[in-house]
Amino acid sequence: MFKVLPESKGRRLYVRASGTLTDDDYKELMPRMEKAIDEFGRLRLFVDMQDLEGWEIKAAFDDFAFGLKHWNDFERVAMVGNQRWEEISAKVFDALSAGEVRFFDAAHRDTAHDWIKHA
Repeated sequence: MFKVLPESKGRRLYVRASGTLTDDDYKELMPRMEKAIDEFGRLRLFVDMQDLEGWEIKAAFDDFAFGLKHWNDFERVAMVGNQRWEEISAKVFDALSAGEVRFFDAAHRDTAHDWIKHA
């Protein structure tokens, strides 16, 4: 499931991903992200993945397709987690994105938060 966090404001979107993500989770989050892109242009996205267990196949496809469609719509993406596969996911997303994508260990969550908030 995705939860949009209260720190979200303007072009900064803070999201917590937990459990196993489903197609329905993406159908709920993607319109909000697209609306923010339309309204503010390039976004700064913070994703807390500490409680993320993985994706259903369709959800993984949704994530990849959204990333390709919006490869130039993210200025910065901070991915916070504690698993090696999450760090690898951040590197793959960085290679596919025109913006800057960084992985932050869960112990450095505040640093990631500040990186998204400040230029």
